[in-house]
Amino acid sequence: MYCHLNLSAPIVQKAGPPQHQQVRPSVSLFNSNPQSLCLAYFKAHLKTLLFDYPFHTAPFLISILGIFSVFSLCWLVRDRLKIQAIHEKYVLITGCDTGFGNMLANQLDKQGFHVIAACLTHKGTEEIQANSSSRLKAVLLNVTNQESIKKTVEFIQILVGNQGLWGLVNNAGRATPIGPTEWLTLEDFHHVLDVNLLGLIDVTLHLLPLIKEAKGRIVNVASVMGRISFAGGGYCLSKCGVESFSDSLRRDMQHFGMKVSIIEPGFFKTGVTNLDMIEKDLLRLWERLAPEVKEYYGLKYFKNYVKVQRFSMWYLCDSDLSKVTKCMEHALTAKYPRSRYSAGWDAKFFWIPISYAPSCVADYMLRFFLPIPAYSTRKLKVRNSINV
Repeated sequence: MYCHLNLSAPIVQKAGPPQHQQVRPSVSLFNSNPQSLCLAYFKAHLKTLLFDYPFHTAPFLISILGIFSVFSLCWLVRDRLKIQAIHEKYVLITGCDTGFGNMLANQLDKQGFHVIAACLTHKGTEEIQANSSSRLKAVLLNVTNQESIKKTVEFIQILVGNQGLWGLVNNAGRATPIGPTEWLTLEDFHHVLDVNLLGLIDVTLHLLPLIKEAKGRIVNVASVMGRISFAGGGYCLSKCGVESFSDSLRRDMQHFGMKVSIIEPGFFKTGVTNLDMIEKDLLRLWERLAPEVKEYYGLKYFKNYVKVQRFSMWYLCDSDLSKVTKCMEHALTAKYPRSRYSAGWDAKFFWIPISYAPSCVADYMLRFFLPIPAYSTRKLKVRNSINV
């Protein structure tokens, strides 16, 4: 049997719903510029991109934005919740002679806290006691002296009784000596580390039982220099140690209802950043250097290094200390204190962002702030490239 197919016969399509063809805009590839081509493509596919793309792009983005807005609002409300019964709580602040400690002691005293203001000098205790209410108690405390710490702890134990110590603000510190690392001795590092780090740890360990009893707060004053080391000496090293100690302490003590916060101020005008004191100390370091070391650096380097310190103190240092004390106050009074507080615009938008950058990027940026020694391989490279 043979089957004959008539290929010349017309093909009859089955009846059915009309098929809609997608109409695309007519765009000439030869008569249109790239901008018009992109615009035409975007218009033709706008609906697809917004509603038919995976996850339905527009609703998905709106949902993400909504979730973020709700989360931010909840965080802001939570961040503003305060503790109760402030007038019953005791807070010890170290380093109250001047600066942050002095201002914070007055702030908390006005709010009703029982403030124990620890000063290094008799003059400091007399001045702060004269400018505060009868609730504030001024005591002498040298954080590098074991006997001084023990006497202060005994005084606090009698004062607070079974109530415990609500807050400890480790604010005492010093900056000098600072300078190029080669100019320093081990003793120079000890002078700073004994106050900023070891003294802080010693005071904290002695007072932990009292703070644990009150399920209280520890506020340790570090610095943005604890995130990124800008100058040689013990200051940056000590502040980095404060950061590390505070992190481990916070994780250890969270099981007992205690909170540990770190304050990271930028550059502020305090007694620690006193320009006259810094310049005198730099001159002392320079004059004791061996002649061959001086030759490597050069007198011009020393003068420019001093100019860098002047620029930092005059133009970078903020005189509004309340930016820092408000962070300290929040760490003591908030129901949910933060783990870290960055105080100052330079800290938020320069130092901390740089600390997250790769080391090569941070080194390159900070290089512009510091002078170049007389005998520098960097200078030799530049000269060689010019000669070639």
